[in-house]
Amino acid sequence: MSTFQELGLNDDLLRAITDLGFEKPSEVQEKAIPILLNSETDLVALAQTGTGKTAAFGFPMLAKIDVNSRTTQGLILSPTRELCLQITNEMKQYGKYCKGLNVVAIYGGSSITDQAREVKRGAQIIVATPGRMKDMISRRLVDISKIQYSVLDEADEMLNMGFKEDITDILSHTPEEKNTWLFSATMPREVATIAKKFMDNPQEITVGNKNESTSNVSHEYYLVNSRDRYQALKRLADANPDIFSVVFCRTKRDTQKVAEQLIEDGYSAGALHGDLSQNQRDLVMQSFRKNQIQMLVATDVAARGIDVDDITHVINYQLPDEIETYTHRSGRTGRAGKNGISMVIVSKSEVRKIKSIERIIKRQFDKKEIPDGMEICEVQLMSLANKIHNTEVNEEIEKYLTSINEMFEDTTKDELIKKFFSVEFTRFYNYYQKSKNLNVAEGSRDREGGREGGRDFGGSSNSTRYFINVGEKDGFDWMKLKDFLKDQLQLGRDDVFKVEVKESFSFFNTENETKDKVLAFFTDFKHEGRFVNVEVSENRGGGGRRNDRRGGGGRRDDKRGGGRRSDDRRSASGGSRSDRRREGGSKPRRSDSDSGGGKFAGARRSRR
Repeated sequence: MSTFQELGLNDDLLRAITDLGFEKPSEVQEKAIPILLNSETDLVALAQTGTGKTAAFGFPMLAKIDVNSRTTQGLILSPTRELCLQITNEMKQYGKYCKGLNVVAIYGGSSITDQAREVKRGAQIIVATPGRMKDMISRRLVDISKIQYSVLDEADEMLNMGFKEDITDILSHTPEEKNTWLFSATMPREVATIAKKFMDNPQEITVGNKNESTSNVSHEYYLVNSRDRYQALKRLADANPDIFSVVFCRTKRDTQKVAEQLIEDGYSAGALHGDLSQNQRDLVMQSFRKNQIQMLVATDVAARGIDVDDITHVINYQLPDEIETYTHRSGRTGRAGKNGISMVIVSKSEVRKIKSIERIIKRQFDKKEIPDGMEICEVQLMSLANKIHNTEVNEEIEKYLTSINEMFEDTTKDELIKKFFSVEFTRFYNYYQKSKNLNVAEGSRDREGGREGGRDFGGSSNSTRYFINVGEKDGFDWMKLKDFLKDQLQLGRDDVFKVEVKESFSFFNTENETKDKVLAFFTDFKHEGRFVNVEVSENRGGGGRRNDRRGGGGRRDDKRGGGRRSDDRRSASGGSRSDRRREGGSKPRRSDSDSGGGKFAGARRSRR
């Protein structure tokens, strides 16, 4: 591997590299920097998140611009505010010895007037999010008509987030003779289209294979019933006492709900999604970077730009809708030369997606078992013992030892150790001693019934089941019906579940809180010219194939699902939160000093 000196960087940049402690260039830096330094060319670089892409385009741009000119010469577009700020800070660090350099970040959520003022002072390099950049161009607050270098960083993510039109509009205000450098983790068709439209015979470099996962990340999947997904998440956290993770959900609603439930169960967790204000997002990320949050529950969009090198695990609570997005998720761990683990919690209906992901990332998943309760108790106990063994003694405790020794003068060493560790061990043992096995064999059926499986939260007592008078003869299968209901009711993808489609009618579930909305919407609703009827059903789900067909044509069978028994009323009332959480034994009770809750407190605080 070359050194940075051998790549041809100037003395100012080499001094900054020394200050930053960089020893050798990463693979993408080694491949990209000589090309960009020594030739005026367009470039497509495919490399995973966390491989040093900012330096790969940042050093050549800093080497080529004229810091004595106040004209904007370089434009870097990135998908999110967090990544925009990250790139800006890194560019400033790289160019700390470039006298007169001004790098300005342009992003939403902050004063556009202040940003315009910074640009007017003379910004040789602008780092921007597409939305705010387009806004400033339309207001004539920024001039990019003379830029020499444009960078599209995380290009695939910008397109996934719907910025194609914005990027096209922004680049239309730049000169044709500029150099465009496109950096992306994956190369979907949309990225190739952008490259073809705005780049002239670009050189291409690839670190690893296209879309391939970094070798520093191992991939695991855990097969559980849909209803046990949250319990599986807790067990995976408990089985890894030093976990420092990002937990990915598909929707903002599920992200908030999982985070709230983790916090309620005593875990140091936080939510990161688009419904948070910018100030709230900043506070969450600040806590995460300081290791005050061990489990950051996030949507894919909100997680863009998370730049934390010591993330130990990525947990896919739900797989993404776009399989390529998995590459970005797993790239949040295994950064800066460290190893990481990407875990996926799947139900039976999702196992096929694992095979699709394997083909894309060119890595194999290991099928792992969710640990049982006693395994977790052992792991937590030994983790606590190890931390106590390695704890430095605070000599201030010396003055209290006489009283403590007197209290335990009739206690043997073995008895004292047992008493000490039982304070924490008993809580976990009581919780897990009657815990069930969450693992599912690949050939078995999801216990929630139906082809799709159950809901991630709550179980049947916290959801309402409905009868709807459309089925296979109307052109629906379970997936099409789910999408139809989701679109009509304006619900999230996971807000409609346990969908069962028969010949002339079907069943589905939503959480109790949306029942009134569902029934009201279908009071007078027509689909393709005929009325669609939805009623609360007493069908609990999971019926056999013979029964599926037997009720196919008769209206009497259709109506049978409309009665409201006391069971349905009890289901609609919701049930207590503790009932939803109960896995086997009772939840460990927290003491005032127990900052960790669902884990041994000593293990929780150790990372702070």
